Amino acid sequence: MKLLAVRRLLRIQSVVVRYRLDDLLFDQLLLPWWLRALGYLLPWRWFPRRRSELPRAVRLRLALQDLGPIFIKFGQILSTRRDLLPEDIADELVWLQDRVPPFNPQQSVALIEEQLGAKVDEVFARFDSEPLASASVAQVHAARLKTGEEVVVKVVRPGLKAVIRQDLAWLYLFARLAERASTEARRLHLVDVVSDYEKTIYDELDLLREAANASQLKRNFEGSPLLYVPQVYWDWCRPKVLVMERIYGVPVTDLAALVDQGTDLKLLAERGVEIFFTQVFRDSFFHADMHPGNIFVSTRQPWDPQYIAIDCGIVGSLTPEDQDYLARNLMAFFKRDYRKVAQLHIDSGWVPAQTKVNEFEAAIRTVCEPIFEKPLKDISFGQLLLRLFQTARRFNMEVQPQLVLLQKTLLNIEGLGRQLYPELDLWTTAKPYLERWMRKRMSPKAVLDNLQGQIEQLPHLAHITREALEGLARPAWDRVPRERERHDHHLLRLLGAALLAGGVLLALQTQPMAANAWPSWLMLASGLYLLMRRRRFSD
Repeated sequence: MKLLAVRRLLRIQSVVVRYRLDDLLFDQLLLPWWLRALGYLLPWRWFPRRRSELPRAVRLRLALQDLGPIFIKFGQILSTRRDLLPEDIADELVWLQDRVPPFNPQQSVALIEEQLGAKVDEVFARFDSEPLASASVAQVHAARLKTGEEVVVKVVRPGLKAVIRQDLAWLYLFARLAERASTEARRLHLVDVVSDYEKTIYDELDLLREAANASQLKRNFEGSPLLYVPQVYWDWCRPKVLVMERIYGVPVTDLAALVDQGTDLKLLAERGVEIFFTQVFRDSFFHADMHPGNIFVSTRQPWDPQYIAIDCGIVGSLTPEDQDYLARNLMAFFKRDYRKVAQLHIDSGWVPAQTKVNEFEAAIRTVCEPIFEKPLKDISFGQLLLRLFQTARRFNMEVQPQLVLLQKTLLNIEGLGRQLYPELDLWTTAKPYLERWMRKRMSPKAVLDNLQGQIEQLPHLAHITREALEGLARPAWDRVPRERERHDHHLLRLLGAALLAGGVLLALQTQPMAANAWPSWLMLASGLYLLMRRRRFSD
């Protein structure tokens, strides 16, 4: 084992002892008796220790902060898994601050010059060595391009990948040991959580990915009064260096400054909700890290406020099927149609097909009825989704990464909106948008567009089908015995009958003129073709 790994393990152990996390492990997790007994043999537990006055959630947060940037980022991602964590721990981990000491500016300059292949003073008319901000993955410097544009330069921390690899190895080891030893740890799916974190942290190390996300988001909201995304200067972007337009705005949490400039806070809160639903349903591409530190408000027109979003390292997307099921779920929820909610979860594949609808419906009703006793404006969308996911987990719902990101983003937007305007009625704001989206999805134009997309695939499908059929119908007449010829003919007839029957069954499950009915028509046509072709040969 490498010396670095041993030193890191000793460091982790010292933090565990200092914050009494071993008490959390051995006293509050459901561990086997032999493992509890083993815990009391640990040397630091032989001596009497003063009981910590801090709650367990605070001790866990402080421990993660002491362990450094990688564990801080892990805690932040862990805080989004409210479907897994106890409420007190999830609430506390939200307060993990991503502010870490900056690294040496000379290292920044060296890395920029290495990535760009040019001296800093050849690229920038001005470069501020003092960083504007420093986070766990990167730090940011202000600069001005030779062409006069004010920009920020984001630089990945040097040597981070080796540290991440080492910390991830320990995290995986701890998660596997915990899952083997404790049913509670298995319920939390700790290995899956670490796996999600691994993907997220490595994605954030690639600044070209962040630049591409920012460009896509900017294009989606080009000319929109709702959201502004800074311009990416692609000529100076590399995997470890990102150069973007510098923005000037009021932090969205600075309510005093927003009030001073006369911002319409009600409209600002409602636009936050509209931005969320526009990203999720219109674009299927949403900024999944919209915590207050990444959101500003433009100072140009306070009466017509516009958001400014930065840091697009984490984005989410939904398939058309997920979009449809999510919208129908939300509509069914607020109509208290729990049977439909349960059936939608089964139809979408979010829970196993063998789930009993009646039992699932009863569980959803038990969770949701107390929520709906509140006034509509006090109902939390985010908490509703959270309770739903927790309930669905009892019915073996698989972790849906896109839905976890969605839930996290919705909680952020909802909390932010109600901080800006406490009377925000999220349902009244969202319902018209959802209804418009569903009507538009079912409009003749949408059906025709969908049909056109399916038709565009037909030549390719027809080519594949023709090749397959010709391959089956191409006996070597001069060389194949008559018995073999009859056998091939029977196979073709059976295939035609099977295609015909399958087409009929599929047609019974869909509307004949629906946009998604083309597979049934294709199967019917292929089956008839084979049967008719066979008859012609047998004459």
